Amino acid sequence: MQTNQNNTLEIIAEKLIKPKNGIPVLIGHIFGIFIAIAAIILAFIYVSTGFIVAACIIGGLYLFIIAPMELYGVKTLKPNEARVFTYFGKYHGTLKGPGTFYVNAWIYAQYVPGIAQPSTGVVSVKASADDIEVSTAGHNSRISLKTKTINNKLQKINDLHGNPVIIDTMVVWRIVDTAKAMFNVENYLEYLSVQCDAALRSIVSLYPYDSPDDNARMSLRCSSQEIAEAIKKEIQTTVEIAGLEIVDARITNLSYAPEIASAMLQRQQASAVVDAKHTIVEGAVDIVQMALRRLNENDIVTLDEERKAAMVSNMLVVLCGTKEAQPIVNSGSIY
Repeated sequence: MQTNQNNTLEIIAEKLIKPKNGIPVLIGHIFGIFIAIAAIILAFIYVSTGFIVAACIIGGLYLFIIAPMELYGVKTLKPNEARVFTYFGKYHGTLKGPGTFYVNAWIYAQYVPGIAQPSTGVVSVKASADDIEVSTAGHNSRISLKTKTINNKLQKINDLHGNPVIIDTMVVWRIVDTAKAMFNVENYLEYLSVQCDAALRSIVSLYPYDSPDDNARMSLRCSSQEIAEAIKKEIQTTVEIAGLEIVDARITNLSYAPEIASAMLQRQQASAVVDAKHTIVEGAVDIVQMALRRLNENDIVTLDEERKAAMVSNMLVVLCGTKEAQPIVNSGSIY
């Protein structure tokens, strides 16, 4: 990202360099180094003083200036690697693809920013936006185009109902525009981590943790895939300027915060008991209706309304009771 004369930010887009094959250049200069060394040695052995001086000057210039500069222009890349070059402060282009290439020795390969652990200085993409330390991590100029994963620390976020929940996400990402990643943001790893945190807070606050009363309504527990897709889209809209692509996003941890976990567990248990009782009562009513209908259809016994009410009451007590019923045999008349 650059600033023009109108003090407006200019978005830098990627452009590819078409380099020459670096193998012939490498082999040629290696032979040139041996020839220059041999010429200086032979000049001291067989030739006059004037030729020795000329051979030393020419050979020295080639050995210590020309050859190192030309060999510096030979760049090697592995699969899914790239390098970004600038030429006297301006973006020159990006080199992609595996192989050995030759580029202008005057162009400068940009160092890749990283996230370093405070003690070791090793590059890592597993960090939190709260404790990121920016480092060049050994002055590496190769940009990895491989698919990577960022897994930020657990966060406490309030859901739609204001209940604090503990949630964590795993985001799979990769670089698709190296120029945007290097020039449009200060540090694309730090930028991605911050945007993941912000998107997670923004999306989680729109949904409740659980919605047992309305199955059609999305919730964090029951609609994790849909909410993960929403988080992915939210992150993608913000990291587009950094040349990043969000491949996938998943919720890896979801629970109530410790201060309300016990109360919410009791609420879930009470809701489960109510649902179970509701199912038992519905089944008991169906059984009673079937019993009365079969008795009437087969003319087994004729019951008046008072006897029907007593029978219904007894059957509901037996069917809906939590303990096993103890039957009592009446040997006399029911009247």
